[in-house]
Amino acid sequence: MAKYIFVSGGVISGLGKGITTASIGLLLESSGFKVSPVKCDMYLNCDAGTMNPLEHGEIFVTDDGTEADQDLGHYERFFAHSLGRENYITAGQIYRSVLEKERALEYGGKCVEAYIHIPEEIIRRLENLGKKTEIVLVEYGGTVGEYQNIMFFEAARRLKVKHKNDVLFVHVGYLPLPPSIGEMKTKPLQQSIHELNELGIIPDIIICRAEKVIDERRKEKIGFAAALEANDIFANPDMPTIYEVPLVLEQQGLPERLLKKLNLKKRKRNLIAWRKMVETTKTVRREVKIAIAGKYYTSGDFSLEDSYVCVVEAIKHAAWQQGVKPQILWFDTEKIEKEGIPQELKTVDGIIVPQGWGSRGVEGKIKAVQFARENKIPYLGLCFGMQMAVIEFARDVLGFKGANSTEVDPKTKYPVIHIMPEQEKYLKKHQYGGTIRLGAWPCQVLPKTELAKIYQRAGIVRERHRHRYEFNQKYRQQFEKAGMKISGISPDGKLVEAIEIPNHPFFVATQFHPEYKSGPLFPHPVFVEFIKASMVK
Repeated sequence: MAKYIFVSGGVISGLGKGITTASIGLLLESSGFKVSPVKCDMYLNCDAGTMNPLEHGEIFVTDDGTEADQDLGHYERFFAHSLGRENYITAGQIYRSVLEKERALEYGGKCVEAYIHIPEEIIRRLENLGKKTEIVLVEYGGTVGEYQNIMFFEAARRLKVKHKNDVLFVHVGYLPLPPSIGEMKTKPLQQSIHELNELGIIPDIIICRAEKVIDERRKEKIGFAAALEANDIFANPDMPTIYEVPLVLEQQGLPERLLKKLNLKKRKRNLIAWRKMVETTKTVRREVKIAIAGKYYTSGDFSLEDSYVCVVEAIKHAAWQQGVKPQILWFDTEKIEKEGIPQELKTVDGIIVPQGWGSRGVEGKIKAVQFARENKIPYLGLCFGMQMAVIEFARDVLGFKGANSTEVDPKTKYPVIHIMPEQEKYLKKHQYGGTIRLGAWPCQVLPKTELAKIYQRAGIVRERHRHRYEFNQKYRQQFEKAGMKISGISPDGKLVEAIEIPNHPFFVATQFHPEYKSGPLFPHPVFVEFIKASMVK
């Protein structure tokens, strides 16, 4: 029988449940247990693929092509599992599955009711995963008290009734510290605990998110509200990096407390590599300035860097391995489009143009590519960033005036980036969700290329994709003759997966997303070599 740990949140969303869940997973795995994480989103979307990055944050893609919440990215980065469909559940998936079963008479003619059958479907999925692992670690999106997550909490309650000694509840809540008061307040967290109680759930562990470490007096207040002992209350204060969180929780004895409540005994203790990595992040002094030229992080007066969280973390992983501290500078490509290259961009050590969709900010991205190419600044293009590099080269080297992607300009005279043939039928039918090229695909790394040096070999590598448009091979010969090298192709030769420009400190762009497979203990080689080139100045 697998054990189940549910992680819920209270007070505010975005308080760090994903990092907390990833940290718990790392601590349990380092204690010798096989852990399978699950993120449950309360949206009626069937996956995260159709969600706006500004509204939801960056979409994470798994090997099997699942478009998921970014928390799956954190899980993979923390404990190096390759995750997939069974690790991501949305309310939309659950309702669709129940309705499909009703249409197929799988309920035997019974009245299908949300209160009965929706929680049952959630439990079925979690128990199926439990057959393959020792601990199922379930994170609930949103906050307790929201209408849309009631059925998920009901599923957790029923699972607790069914398997009393094998289900544990961890509640993460925020403790505000209003500047005008100067005192950390526990009342909002206490109220969220009461809301959890009203759903029939008694938390076993409380984790307190706050700017600072909570004191014993507040632990006692929270423990009293939750009917818990003081050693069931844990502090999770703001840290310089997210990778310190597991060590902070371990120092307080969280893994031992979890295992004791689940009637499990620790099998081993091994966080040596993790501790060494965290220590490195504290000792690096030299900085490397990396520009990210994108369009999905400015929302009104606020900057939402979660739109590119995988890219940011991959930069950190590679930089720390090389003994440098990354200073990431953000450039809005819509501003570059209107105002030209800003002075600050001229001071950076490397430039990245990341993923994107549509026409907004495109000309600004192309200007950033041109600036990097002409001024010999290390450049890394990711997916859309590769397409922008191809367009810039077509216009400014090949002289193809007005060259573009058909996504941006369907009538362009030079469609150097065009839609993948099999994708056209989906667009005509307005089938957008889950139809693009997704998941891990093989890439043939060509010999005598920068990409071969990066991977330390030519041959097949597998990288994750998320795109609908591609390099137009009609123009390949002209590009290569003018000096752009094709360094990665699909094994059948039909798709261009990577390009590069020789006689440049570093100019590499990939149609795939290397950032999806980077972690603090296993930085992706594409980012490592980009950082190395950026350090040469």
